[in-house]
Formats: sequence, structure tokens, C-alpha cells
Amino acid sequence: MGEKKRVFSGSRPTGRLHLGNYLGGLKGYIALQERGDLDCIYGIVDLHAITSPYKSKSLQQNIREVALDYLGAGLDPKKCHLIVQSQVPEHVELAYLLGTIYPVSRVEQLPTYKEKKLEQPDYINVGLFYYPILMAADILIYKADLVPVGKDQLPHIELTREVARKFNRMFPAKSLRDRRTGGKVFTEPQRFATEGEYVPSLLGSGKMSKTIKGSYIELTDDLKTIKGRLAKTPTDIGHGKKIPKEGGVANLLKFVELFMGKKTRQAYEKQYLGKGIKYAELKEKLAEAIYKELKPIQKRRKYFEEHPKEVDKILEEGRKYCSKIARQTLHEAKKAMGLI
Repeated sequence: MGEKKRVFSGSRPTGRLHLGNYLGGLKGYIALQERGDLDCIYGIVDLHAITSPYKSKSLQQNIREVALDYLGAGLDPKKCHLIVQSQVPEHVELAYLLGTIYPVSRVEQLPTYKEKKLEQPDYINVGLFYYPILMAADILIYKADLVPVGKDQLPHIELTREVARKFNRMFPAKSLRDRRTGGKVFTEPQRFATEGEYVPSLLGSGKMSKTIKGSYIELTDDLKTIKGRLAKTPTDIGHGKKIPKEGGVANLLKFVELFMGKKTRQAYEKQYLGKGIKYAELKEKLAEAIYKELKPIQKRRKYFEEHPKEVDKILEEGRKYCSKIARQTLHEAKKAMGLI
């Protein structure tokens, strides 16, 4: 296993996962686990979830929901490892160590930090500011080579690469015989891009997000619910001289492409420029296409819902496996820094 390249990524347990999580993240996770030449670790990053307003009483249930969504979507514990972030405390200790070498000004420049401050003006906490450093630690603690995330996370991946470079430069560890990292404590990860990674919001602008009500379709939604959510998507009169590049119609056409194919999208575009689109009919067919893709996911998820001890065992095996790697990496980092 030591010779395999390693993969890490994770999802915040702030609610059930939606189509954006599936197409932008989970499909990439699954593609990587199926390759067979990679050591894949996928986390439920609960420490990141608590940087936004949340209800402590429902956090454990939210963590469970993401675990079920992971397994339902097709993550296979025989091919990858699933963990709950807070159960591997080395993430936090490494984050503190990395925080001592990274400038405050650089974190303040991150667009995601600026967006979060605007999104939750009454909840701007130190943890929120520290989020990118903890994310870097999540990746570096496993010396991950590949990180399947969306385009919006590119600044965070670059920050992680900067942290790795700076640490290796400041604290050389030539005595390490780790061929994966070339004798350095940390490797510089690369982003792994997935197809269909940007999934638009149902509201007509922005991307699908768990934190924006009405913007998403959950992986657990039935056909009736999907139809109801799509019915609220804003549209126009159904025809025009140009295909809209943004807004509700553009987003609907993107969904058609993702779930019904490019040829179907082109047919609807032809209708838009000609006799016009009947949106009720389009949304009906689109809802059926989305549900068709979600049905097998929901079937697998139901199995794990009915076998909770199996889920417990999967998460415990993941914790044991990941803890071993994390302890070794943390030891190397502390030794290089002179703490051991």
C-alpha cells in the first residue's frame, strides 16, 4: 500500500448530500476507488461543519446521513477507507503546527473566507478563519497526492501546496526514507477534476448548495419531491433569438445535459430558437431522468440504513487505518520541527 498514490477528500455533515455533491465530488471519489492503483481515504469533516451555525443535537445524525449517502452513492469499503475527521485527532494537532508557519494575510485573501464572512456575519469565529489550515492538515496528514474537489476549492488546494512547500523548506527531513514524498515530510497534492463538476442552483443563479434553501435536490429525494423542486426553477416564455447563457433556463439546460445527454440538450436548444420549449414537459422528463439515476443510490442506502452495525464497523476500520498513517506523519512533522 505504501507505493500507491493516496487520495483524500471530504464532505461537511451539514445535511444530506445533494446532486452537486454527487456530480462534483462523489462521482470522482468512485472513479478513483475503481482504478485499483490508489489508496483512497474519504472523510466526513465534522470539525469543518462546526465553523458555521449548527445544532449540536443533530450533528451526530448529520454525520450518519453523510456516511449513508457515501455508501449509497457507491463508495466501497473494500476499495476505500471512510473516516469521521474528529475521530483522528492528529488532524487538529497538525493544523496547529502548520498554523505557526503560515501568514495571516494570505488566509484573509481567500475568496471562500470572504464569502463565508458575508454569508454568516454574526458567526465569524477563529475556527472559520482557521478552516483553510485545517483543510491543508486534512490532506497533508495522509500525504495525499490527489484531491477530488470542485473548482471553487482550487484556492484551498494551492494554499495546501504552499504550506507543504514552506514546511519542507523550513524543516528539511532528509533522513526520511519515504519514496512517495522524495524524503520530505509532505508531498504537494494535485486537484483531480471530475466531469460535470459545476452543478447549478435550482434558483437560477450560483451553484447548488446545502446552505441555500431551494437550491438543491437531495440524493434521497423521491420522484414527487424532485418534480416539486424543479417546478420552482425560474424560466422565461420558452423561446428567443439566443440561448440564455445564465439564469434559470441556462441552468435547466445544464441539468438536461448532465442527466439526459448533450444531444437532448441540443434538441431543446433548437426548440428554443424555433417553436419554443414547453417547460412543464421538459421538467417532467428531467425529473424522471434524475430519479432514474438516484434510484439505485437510494436502494443501496436503504440497505445500510437497515444494517447500522455494518456502518459502525466500516467507520471503525477506517479510523484504525487512518490513525496509523496520521500518527506516523505527525511524528515526522514534530521531529522535523524539533518538538521530538
